[in-house]
Amino acid sequence: MSRLPLAGLRVLDLATLFAGPLAATLLGDFGAEVVKVEHPTRPDPSRGHGPAKDGVGLWWKVLGRNKRTMTLDLSTPGGRTTLLRLAASADVVVENFRPGTLEKWDLGWAELSAANPRLVLARVTAFGQFGPSSHRPGFGTLAEAMSGFAALTGEPDAPPVLPPFGLADSIAGLATAYAVMTALAAREHTGAGQVVDMALIEPILAVLGPHPTWYDQLGYVQERTGNRSANNAPRNTYRTADGSWVAVSTSAQSVAERVMGLVGRPDLIDEPWFATGAGRAAHADVLDAAVGGWIGARTRTDVLAAFEKAEAAIAPVQDVRDVLADPQYTALHTVTTVDDPELGPLRMQNVLFRLSETPGAIRWAGRPHGADTDAVLTELGLAPAEIAALREAGAL
Repeated sequence: MSRLPLAGLRVLDLATLFAGPLAATLLGDFGAEVVKVEHPTRPDPSRGHGPAKDGVGLWWKVLGRNKRTMTLDLSTPGGRTTLLRLAASADVVVENFRPGTLEKWDLGWAELSAANPRLVLARVTAFGQFGPSSHRPGFGTLAEAMSGFAALTGEPDAPPVLPPFGLADSIAGLATAYAVMTALAAREHTGAGQVVDMALIEPILAVLGPHPTWYDQLGYVQERTGNRSANNAPRNTYRTADGSWVAVSTSAQSVAERVMGLVGRPDLIDEPWFATGAGRAAHADVLDAAVGGWIGARTRTDVLAAFEKAEAAIAPVQDVRDVLADPQYTALHTVTTVDDPELGPLRMQNVLFRLSETPGAIRWAGRPHGADTDAVLTELGLAPAEIAALREAGAL
């Protein structure tokens, strides 16, 4: 713990599904002490999302890693008082209730900052803390639709496509962790905490690039192009002779030229339109036919070897089985094994990035619901009788 860069930082994770908890996980991976606070009878739904083994949710094992778990009903007087005591010694609180919920319980920014003026409160919602949609319930799926992401995704003559995983939530989780660290850096100068207002609809819009500027300046609206790009070609997925798939990208002109030389069509390089990415994109049918025909006559192993020798950009289209066997991921230790008391050895994604001097670490996988309640409250200074009284009152 002493070598981890965020050691000494205390985080209360009050959030559920999925952006807020992910932000807390990312902080915990680099040493923050994260206490996951869940309702006594309604735990974080991520515990029940996706496949389970022996009744234990596997998604939670990843999302709940490096977190101590306790229960607390914030809507009760005892829960309110206890949270304020916890907040008094914390650095960060992460929550994702609908705007006004904490205020309804007298646990809003006024009360939390009074208990701890140095506190950073990260509020993660679908639409933000104000505006005409702020009161609406929402999830990442709505952000993926509302941001323009779904409108760009899929084939031109097919419906918009939503991702089969929590894309908007994951992007917002990354953004929230960054926002929290920014607020903590500001605290070093001002001595005071502040509120982070994170709306799921905003980070995903940010990663879509210059679309608002294109429309503002040119009236340009990008249409769905499937696997193709409006900015370069060839850029697509191609099937190999043995039924596998590979992805090819030619964002750089030199790479495009090497690809066409490799597939036996160097003549296309001399075409006037080949000199620009947009020109190549306008002739994607010709380029796809050349690249696809060459790849389709060879096995994936031979295709990958030939592209690598030619220094042309290619990657196999991999499922999770391929990922776990991939030599590059193996070299990076992207997937690691964590020993878990409930399930034994678990493989999961490692910490997000490598630091040369103070690397992060997964110290434990997600713990059972409320496993550390008594320990956390005892460390807070509550006597056994006080803990028992809170439990009797339904606050724990």
